[in-house]
Order: sequence, then structure tokens, then C-alpha cells
Amino acid sequence: QVQLVESGGGLVQAGDSLRLSCAASGRTANNYNMAMGWFRQAPGKEREFVAATSWILGATYIAESVKGRFTISRDTAKRTVWLQMNSLKPEDTAVYYCVASTAPASLMSRIDRIDYWGQGTQVTVSS
Repeated sequence: QVQLVESGGGLVQAGDSLRLSCAASGRTANNYNMAMGWFRQAPGKEREFVAATSWILGATYIAESVKGRFTISRDTAKRTVWLQMNSLKPEDTAVYYCVASTAPASLMSRIDRIDYWGQGTQVTVSS
């Protein structure tokens, strides 16, 4: 089992930056074949893929809707992944979930390939 704990959400203004963190723990968190990433869910909308990273090579995948503004990075020793969000827009307002999967990071845009979810952290961007 893997536990994912997010932090770093909050209320910011449009144009601001925010960095989310996610720490993984548990026995299978030591499985370096796991990929980690982020989904988000805005009010009244379905959860959508935001970003993912492969654990060993650090390959990254970013959703088109946030490409150029969001980046994902990881620290393998700390079992931590970060989502750096720049130039935030009101439409980025959502609950952001840290996710982990035994599937390749390239497939993590598919919600059915996600094995573990964090509890979520709220990001609110005011105009």
C-alpha cells in the first residue's frame, strides 16, 4: 500500500505562482517502477490529468491545458514530487490530487491506470 500526502495548496491571485508537494510512503513506495503525478477536479467537472513523471528516468508529461505554465519534478531519495504552477488563472481553481501508478508515466493521463490517490489539496485562484 502507498500513502500520498499533499501540501502547498491555498488562495492566490491570478498571475501568482504556487508549488504543491506530495510525499509518498508505505511499503510499495519503494517500488521504483511506480510513476507519480497530479490530477485535478474543478467544481462540477470531472477529474482531469495535469502532469506525471517517471521515477527512474524523470521523463515528464504535462497536459496541454497547463503546458508552459506548470512543471513537475521529483526527488527519488525523498520520495517526493512537486508541481510548480506559474501564471495561475482562475480556471486553474480545483482540488489537486497526487497520484501514483504502477503503469508507465506515459499512461497516467488515463484515470483508470491510477492505483493510488492522495486526499487532495485545494487551490483557489482569484481574478
